Amino acid sequence: MGFRKEKGELNMTARKRAPSGTTAAAAAAAAKPKSQESTTAASATTIDPPIAPPKSGTILKLSLLLIVPYAYLILFHYRVDGDLKRSILINAALSLTGFLVTRTLIPVASRYVLRRGLFGYDINKKGTPQGSVKVPESLGIAVGIVFLVLAIVFQYFNFTSDSNWLVEYNAALASICFMTLLGFVDDVLDVPWRVKLILPSFAALPLLMAYAGHTTIIIPKPLIPYVGLEVLDLGWMYKLYMWLLAVFCTNSINIHAGLNGLEVGQTVVIASAILIHNAMQIGASTDSEYKQAHAFSIYLVQPLLATSLALLSYNWYPSSVFVGDTYTYFAGMTMAVVGILGHFSETLLIFFIPQVLNFLLSLPQLSGYVKCPRHRLPRFDPQTGLLTGTNDGTVVNLFLRQFGRMSEKSLCILLLIFQAIGCCFCFVLRWFLAGWYK
Repeated sequence: MGFRKEKGELNMTARKRAPSGTTAAAAAAAAKPKSQESTTAASATTIDPPIAPPKSGTILKLSLLLIVPYAYLILFHYRVDGDLKRSILINAALSLTGFLVTRTLIPVASRYVLRRGLFGYDINKKGTPQGSVKVPESLGIAVGIVFLVLAIVFQYFNFTSDSNWLVEYNAALASICFMTLLGFVDDVLDVPWRVKLILPSFAALPLLMAYAGHTTIIIPKPLIPYVGLEVLDLGWMYKLYMWLLAVFCTNSINIHAGLNGLEVGQTVVIASAILIHNAMQIGASTDSEYKQAHAFSIYLVQPLLATSLALLSYNWYPSSVFVGDTYTYFAGMTMAVVGILGHFSETLLIFFIPQVLNFLLSLPQLSGYVKCPRHRLPRFDPQTGLLTGTNDGTVVNLFLRQFGRMSEKSLCILLLIFQAIGCCFCFVLRWFLAGWYK
């Protein structure tokens, strides 16, 4: 997310000149009196302090709130086929391992990115002591790496060489990996907004090229008399829809941001809703292919949720690390992939109601019709510690204008509750329309 903090300088030219600078520094050091050498040595060995410990208590409470309903549906409420349940549990065990590895890896990665000058200052704390602290940037790379390793290892336990799903599974991982790489490149090079918007177009190519599933849609029952068909084959237009969905999901997570914990928090809420939806569809269906499609989704979302919870333990207010565009692109592409290959893209879009609203509010500024500042953030008052909404087109500012000034933490919690309400609305809507709409 290129607009939520001020990045530390990452000057490639200065890096290239480091050898000659080092030689000059050595010559200057040789000319100094002995009394100054110890001071120079001490300053050279100065290192940044370690990041704050993870907020384990908060994450434990959130995990129980979000994961228990899904676990109950899979383990007790529905009679899930034994082999399918075994695969889901193996994936869950790997995901738990991924949570622990990510939680351990983040402090290590933080030291490396700080050493390379990849850090930011929290604009929403500017004018306070916390606002002058170097916060490690782009820690989404740690989550992306662990996720990909888990997803690859899982193939050993679930897929055979002749599996129908293996090609699409690997294509999905290729798209996620590509998007993670492009996100990290964005964090390092800080590319313009209009370039950011098209990056997912390239990352979606492996998925689009390998997709061999159906390109049909079921016509809603009220429209069948007018269309004259129950099933409509869209052909290449369906792949165009897949492409647009991948671009939207990836960018929508990236632009609905600006608060400590908001990017990861919204991902955690949506991922939990996706898991519950998949469990309900597996339990209610008798079609083995349909069940496999939703199980495919679970195999990718469980590791996403586990690794994201580990990152949230460091990114929750006050943030010890920033996730960067690396994470927002990675998370958005992962959820787009599972929605496409799990064949529930309509449901996914309803889960994204806050992101859709934020996109519509942002459209005038993103299109250039209205002037778009570099940081579309609320104003922070260091005296009171409260945020005030601006006229920029974001849900963050909209909530502040509607509900008044509030702290960053309170605003983030309110927005995540709004996200959860949007997901619950989707479940209610599906129940209400079941048997009538499709």
